[in-house]
Amino acid sequence: ANLVPLTTEDVPYDGRGVMVWPLGPKGDVLKAGTPNNRVILARLNPRSLTDETRARAVDDIVAYSAVCTHNGCEVDAEVGDSQTIFCSCHNSTFDPRDSGAVISGPAPRRLPALPLKIVDGRLAVAGGFTSPPGYNV
Repeated sequence: ANLVPLTTEDVPYDGRGVMVWPLGPKGDVLKAGTPNNRVILARLNPRSLTDETRARAVDDIVAYSAVCTHNGCEVDAEVGDSQTIFCSCHNSTFDPRDSGAVISGPAPRRLPALPLKIVDGRLAVAGGFTSPPGYNV
């Protein structure tokens, strides 16, 4: 595995999300590579973020669990012009501008958000997920 710590420059402005695995706090070691730790990063228009979402973002970048809360599929990486996160398994749509709220589809709850910070020029996790990642939790 290629363990490369990310900076804000690694998250594009073009609507593509970036799928990542978080590294552990001690050295650049993959943090328990279970599927529930998979994260999607996206850079969004800062004016579109709710206050709650903005408080967890850094440099207009938000982070959410990449595991759909409906059936555990991985969400699509494309955020695109809609600025939404979509799961193509069963057509759930989430709003990353509003704390991962469910917009449509069978997902029973929002995508868990992950607060971010910058440490030594790198993107870093600033706390735990806002709710347990995965489904049936």
